[in-house]
Amino acid sequence: MATPERRRVAERLHSAALHLLRRLREADAVEEIGPSRLSVLSILVFGDSSTIGELAAAEQVTAPTMSKLVQGLEELGLVSRSAAKDRRSAVLRATPQGRKLLLKARDRRLELFTGMLREAGAADLETLSKASDVLDRLLSR
Repeated sequence: MATPERRRVAERLHSAALHLLRRLREADAVEEIGPSRLSVLSILVFGDSSTIGELAAAEQVTAPTMSKLVQGLEELGLVSRSAAKDRRSAVLRATPQGRKLLLKARDRRLELFTGMLREAGAADLETLSKASDVLDRLLSR
């Protein structure tokens, strides 16, 4: 059961995360592929190959929706498709061009965030570092 204090912390972190992600999304505006396709590409770059079904589950969308996203990425030369062992599905991988685009987009977001952190003092940076450790631990469960 959530205590009132845990609920307040959850509300504040939820709000901060949403605001942070919205702000960082500004850095992606220069890419014409959109946030949904960038998210799919991120899974393929940092998580290796995948199938449509695995991507759909990870992104919490239907397989037909994921198929359209992947098709757009393929048309842009950012994703390649090869036959899986059972031949009923395809294995998807980020192309070198897709990897380069995703890493460039990630660098832009990190530069924007680093700029935001310039206003943080040493104590705030230490607090944020510890909070990151806690979040990583909680999310790995």
